[in-house]
Amino acid sequence: MSSSNTPRSERLHICLYGRRNSGKSSLVNAFVGQDIALVSDTPGTTTDPVAKAVELGALGPCLITDTAGYDDEGALGESRVARTLKSLEHCDLALLVIESTISMEDLGLEQAWLARLQTRRIPTLVVLTKCELVADSEPLLLRLQQTLSLEHKPLALSSHQGTGLEALIPRLVALRPEGAEPRLITRGLVASGDVVVLVMPQDASAPKGRLILPQVQTLRELLDLGCNIVSCTPEGLQSSLDMLRQPPRLIITDSQAFRQVEPLCPTETMLTSFSILMAGYKGDLPTLIEGARAIEGLRPESRILIAEACSHAPASEDIGRVKIPALLRRRFGEGLQIEVYSGADYPEDLQKYDLIIHCGGCMLNRQHVLARLEQARSQGVAITNYGICMAYLGGILERVSW
Repeated sequence: MSSSNTPRSERLHICLYGRRNSGKSSLVNAFVGQDIALVSDTPGTTTDPVAKAVELGALGPCLITDTAGYDDEGALGESRVARTLKSLEHCDLALLVIESTISMEDLGLEQAWLARLQTRRIPTLVVLTKCELVADSEPLLLRLQQTLSLEHKPLALSSHQGTGLEALIPRLVALRPEGAEPRLITRGLVASGDVVVLVMPQDASAPKGRLILPQVQTLRELLDLGCNIVSCTPEGLQSSLDMLRQPPRLIITDSQAFRQVEPLCPTETMLTSFSILMAGYKGDLPTLIEGARAIEGLRPESRILIAEACSHAPASEDIGRVKIPALLRRRFGEGLQIEVYSGADYPEDLQKYDLIIHCGGCMLNRQHVLARLEQARSQGVAITNYGICMAYLGGILERVSW
């Protein structure tokens, strides 16, 4: 997959935060070399987060998000600030933008936002903009560093004159989380030369003419690792295994096919699902596995939230809206209360739920998935995901590899 086609969920998410008219939009345009954000002297021009997928040298594929000013006012202003706050959930790197003409005695908002970013452990670069308006920015940088108790000196730049921009990417590279080592979806389960069988149902819920994103990403990773791949449907699994001279190292199946696949899986072959692999790749497996064990404590009147991060037209065989609810109601009764949230919709208050069952999160970046896990943990609500839930309900969670 070329970098220009890199999914948003796999890009480094860089968000810009600052007051209205602090120079965020001008910085975005200068940063990426394109006019993607509307620039005006009128405060509050940016009303909603504006995102642009770009390639940024050593940073690689990125998603740059320009947000509304966090000092916005009034009823609409509160709504805009709420959307700016929401962007923290998926932010990997932050630029805290401060205009050079600001008084050092008026940094209360900046200190509050810096605290928010630090609480979420989001690496942050403080940027002093519009430096063409001051004679000497160096004393300002030192005072800003001291006032905000920053470990590193802020970066001074002028989007209008183009000065300081050359230092922006190197400074962000130094802050980039998780170092340079790429995360693996298969997490060391396989190595070069191993045979891996991919079981991919082609039913009413499968997209016509293409594979779903987790299947594509896993397939590409296995090719890069030098594995030998056999692809089939659940109905073709036995004949595919019969053609092999020895059992495969690993079988990866769609979670909804566990019941068909597990009885056919050789005892020496590891078994997992695309959703479970994504749980480890995007989130925190111990948390999600522990969440599945909370299923035993459900009651006939329990409330369950099913969260699917993508928006799609539900199919008759939909795993989140049809199959998982059917399995749960078969076990706990028709009185089970199940609510479905899709796309960007996700409730702030989770405490009314006894369990959250999340999709694999292929449309979210890792920071966003971890934010949702932390939100559930902080409110004392168990959370698991589709694949782990299906394995638990099928009685094979201990058989599955992760």
